[in-house]
Amino acid sequence: LQVRAAGSKLTAELHSMLNRPSHASINHVCEGTESMMFKSKFVDWDDVIAVDFTRTAESVQRRGVDLNIILEKDKMKTDLAALFLDRQAMLSDEESDRLIEDYNEDVELMEPFVLEGKRFNRLPPEEFGIFYSSDCYVFLCRYSVPPEGGDEVQSGEIQAEEAKTAGGGEEEAEANGSSGIGGAEADFQCVVYFWQGRDASNMGWLMFTFSLLPKFKSLFKDKVDVVRTNQQQENQKFLSHFKKRFVIRQGRRNLCLFPGFQNWPRLYQLRANGGSINSRTVQIDCDSSLLNSEFCSALTVPFNVPDENGHRGCIFLWIGSRTPASQVELLADVADRRLNPAKWPVQRVREGEEPELFWTSIGGRKPYEPNADFMRYSRLFRCTNEKGYFVVSEKTIDFCQDDLDDDDVMILDNGDQIIMWVGSNASEVEVKLAFKAMQVYFQHLRLKQPDRPRKLAATVKGKEPKNFKKCFHAWAKHKHPAGEV
Repeated sequence: LQVRAAGSKLTAELHSMLNRPSHASINHVCEGTESMMFKSKFVDWDDVIAVDFTRTAESVQRRGVDLNIILEKDKMKTDLAALFLDRQAMLSDEESDRLIEDYNEDVELMEPFVLEGKRFNRLPPEEFGIFYSSDCYVFLCRYSVPPEGGDEVQSGEIQAEEAKTAGGGEEEAEANGSSGIGGAEADFQCVVYFWQGRDASNMGWLMFTFSLLPKFKSLFKDKVDVVRTNQQQENQKFLSHFKKRFVIRQGRRNLCLFPGFQNWPRLYQLRANGGSINSRTVQIDCDSSLLNSEFCSALTVPFNVPDENGHRGCIFLWIGSRTPASQVELLADVADRRLNPAKWPVQRVREGEEPELFWTSIGGRKPYEPNADFMRYSRLFRCTNEKGYFVVSEKTIDFCQDDLDDDDVMILDNGDQIIMWVGSNASEVEVKLAFKAMQVYFQHLRLKQPDRPRKLAATVKGKEPKNFKKCFHAWAKHKHPAGEV
């Protein structure tokens, strides 16, 4: 009230000081009751109520009416940390051999099964390590688990040794060594690997789930773990059990075993993405443009009639000029054990010394890659909004074609180009944000690897260029997602 009284007195004094007409009067106005005459004297005084007719009353109550606050809350979160991380280190041959030895140290048995018709049958021993892209396989692996309390077990063994040394005899030593905790029996754990070829249907997984798996669980109770893996997406522990001799052939096993099936040439290529532990020998299209001077390839050539030695075919082991000697010996062993059931002669052919039969069998001479520098630089990133915000994550260094997600955008770095791959179901938001992420990665590499500049490129599913396909081992047609014809 005092402030109002002071204001009224100040207004009266100003009115007497200013030159006003005799009919001028002083009007008192309270906040919220301003007249239009009063409001008209102020710029930008707007009585129109801001109403967003696109929002419901529930939305207004929940999020408020202040657009600035709403926009701040809706500010898109992004995670681009994967673009700034170093590339996964490649394993040396010594490290790979050590891992293979460690993974196989606890293996007690490994029983392979293959789906034939509507049942799983045991795989013949001579076919161990050979997979067909249209089939499903099951491997029952039993691993020994060391008993808990390793120190106590060791102390029991020491007591037994002391008793034996003291002249107590072997019987007393066994009694001391087996008594108490020191004689605890080793436990075991079973892992069932289900392997599905990229051309096989999901019916095999359903038959395994409802027929074979319940039998395993009834035998081993709660000591069974199931690992489902797809072609060329196998983990290192599973691959280690085949000791680098992992072969994937095209087609179906029961058809490939017919004699008439061997009547045309087949080309196999050996690659080891990220280390020799990931070695796979995969059948590729019989095309000389797919050769590479850093890779070793095997070409099986059947004869229409037996030669003078009675052989109905031969195997060419093509050795590129830059192929490591270890890969040559490995593929030579694979060709002899896995690709040569008829015991055809294996002929080593060095690059530039190929016989005419080699080029005739492979479809003629075509230009091919002279090196595989991309193997030392290739990285694959996935860009997605599935978590509710934009995230860039990196695939493992041992990536394959089926890692390309049809619902997302991928970024491939092959050492020369940064290529953005757009899936057929990717959203426009993902495409725009992935393009920005690719630019960020491009600028990052300009600072980190100035001696190896990249170029930007883009492609869509089904239109991939050769520079894109070469980074994927055994590139083939894309799989149709479930529900599509």
